[in-house]
Order: sequence, then C-alpha cells, then structure tokens
Amino acid sequence: MPGTEWYGAEERKEIMDVLETGAFFRYNHEHIRNGMWKAKEFEEEVKKITGAKYAHAVSSGSTAVACVMAAAGIGFGDEVIVPPFTYIATIEGVLIGGGLPVFAEIDETLCLSAEGIRKVITPKTKAVMLVHMCGAAADMDGIMQVCKEHNLVLMEDAGQAFGAFHKGKSVGLFGVAGGYSFDFFKIATAGEGGVCVTNDEKVYNIMQQFSDHGHDHIGSNRGMEQHPILGTNFRLSELHAAIGVAQTRKVPAMRDAKRANKKYLMSRLSEIPGITFRTYPDFEGDSATFLDFFTPSTETTQKVVDQLAADGVPFINYWFKNMYHFINQWDHIKNLSSPYKMAIHHFGAPQDYNKLDLPKTQNVIGRLISIGMRASWTEAERLAYADKLIESIKKVI
Repeated sequence: MPGTEWYGAEERKEIMDVLETGAFFRYNHEHIRNGMWKAKEFEEEVKKITGAKYAHAVSSGSTAVACVMAAAGIGFGDEVIVPPFTYIATIEGVLIGGGLPVFAEIDETLCLSAEGIRKVITPKTKAVMLVHMCGAAADMDGIMQVCKEHNLVLMEDAGQAFGAFHKGKSVGLFGVAGGYSFDFFKIATAGEGGVCVTNDEKVYNIMQQFSDHGHDHIGSNRGMEQHPILGTNFRLSELHAAIGVAQTRKVPAMRDAKRANKKYLMSRLSEIPGITFRTYPDFEGDSATFLDFFTPSTETTQKVVDQLAADGVPFINYWFKNMYHFINQWDHIKNLSSPYKMAIHHFGAPQDYNKLDLPKTQNVIGRLISIGMRASWTEAERLAYADKLIESIKKVI
C-alpha cells in the first residue's frame, strides 16, 4: 500500500515541528507547544476525508478496534460474528475484549456476506465485527438489513479501507463506530497508528476516554481530570500523529493514482479467458488498495502464483497460504493458545474452530489473487508491469 511510496519533505516538516517544541505527548503542556497539536490535526484530516463528526487517533488499528468494542458495550462472553479472512488483529481484538468469535462465510466481495451472517446467528449473538477487506466496502445494504432484523450491534474494522465509501458514505460510519489502521503498510501511514470514527458524541467520548485510562480530558490540569470509566493506554504520540497529518493530506491524490493504475490493469486482465474480478457493491467507492481477481479453481490459482513468483512479478498476495490473514493458518486461534485465561476459556468457544465448515470461503480465497496497487508508477512502469503480469499468467491459463 502506497503510504510509504510518497514520503518526503511534508512528513519531515511535521516531525520537525514536534521535535522543535519537545511536546511529544498529545495532551496538555500548552506552554511548550507553540500552538501545535498534531494528534488533533490528524483527527481533523481524517474527518475531512471520511465526513465523520468525530475522530480519535490511537496507537494502532488494533487498538482502534478495541475502542470500538468498548464503545459498543461488547465484552465478556458476548458472541461476535467475525470473518475468517481478515488480518488476525480483528480476531485478537474480539478475544482480548472478552468476546467469543463466531466465524461466518464471506463471498466474492471478500467480506462477510449477509447470507453468511444470517446462517450463524443464535440467541446468544450480540454483534457483528465487519471487516472491509482489501480496500473496498462490504455489501452494506444486505448486512445492515440483517443487523436490523436481529437487533445486532454492527462494528466496523476498516483497517485496510481508509478512503473507501459505499454510496457516498465512508466505511466505518455505518455501525456504532469504525476503526482505520495507519501502520507502515497502509494507504496512509503514521509509522504506527490508528483512528476510530463515529457520528455519535456519546460513543466518541467513550473511545477517547477508554484509550487514555478513562481521563475525561476536561480542563487543562491533567492531574485533576475525572475518570468516568476504566480505560487503558492506547494513546498516539505527537510524533506519529505528525506523520499521519502529512500522509492523510495525500490520500485523495494517492487514491486517484491507484484507481487509474487499477483500471488499466483490470482492462488488461480482462483479455485472459477465465479471469473474473471481485464483486464490488459500489465500485466507485473503492479505495483501489488492491486489484483482486479469481481464476477458475484453487489448483489453477496456485499454479499461477507459482509462475508469477518464478517470473519475479512483485506485489502479489496469495491469501490462501498467508500466515496472518486467513483462518487456515491460525492454529493459535483454533487451539486458543493464550498466555493468560480469557473469557473464551471460561465460556468455551461457540464453534469448534478446528472443524469449521466454510466451503464458500475456502473456494473464494483459494481462487483469489490480490495485487497491491502502486501510486508512484510512471506510465512506463505501469505498462511494463502489466506486460509481465499478463505474460506470466498466460503461461498457465
């Protein structure tokens, strides 16, 4: 993802602002700040992109998910429907927050499907942790309808989908709250960081308090602030926020560049018989983080991936064998291998994670190849990459 492709003078300027003041802590210390509040600026830039009423910067996408869980009131012993295709942090967030993950099927959107959610709902189901995978929105119309019918709390992990929309509304703003990741590998990076968003002031206050030991952040004397709730330390430093400020301002231009490159590569891939593309509930709202396509079978896809590797074609992701993004490799989740006792050890897992029946998901991810889109390609680089990609795939197809 291109955040680190476009790193330079703007980021250095923002970092130097912080270094020159010495105000590394995001709260208080007005006397040395020289009027600069980088975390607040970062949050404002995120609000400009997403249209969210409230945004709160935290230390990672993972801690953003934890804040969303807390604000939604989901915790000890609550069953939460989750996808088997996501970065592992999503599942960790549910477990560490006291929830009990229930895995449901995805479809060609690469996200949880309304049908998949509906099939695993039980009287104990409390919430859905929806992940907008690979930069594009899930089927929000269908999923929102299911959540409404069954009175389920919707939470959104949009870690890979900052800048993505569904019918004009930013992902992350459909449920109680949503979280984005700004780590080193995202469309915009803060080095490490995350932001949670919501349109609900009460939810926002819980998230900003929970992330800082329950501080209410009222007044200018930190030592005298009240603590309405218990919390923890998920704060973002001003140094990380400074990078996030500069990077977030570049997102519209980076997204436009990725969309142009993706459109061209899709047109070239369309020349190959048997290649199909990810389903987009709203193609215009795609952040173009990845180009996702399918071959007719898992066996064919594995041969194509091997050929691409042999030919040295970069930026290829085969999630079916990826250690961190697909359930087939999550032995530590299946066996609940934790150094301490969690709620799930007390209640027991709601499913046998070693014997999950997810045929649709296995088929979709087995046939899927994702290409990480570049924002910095020149026209010549884009053409050369496309030629090499197509030639390599045709050898197998």
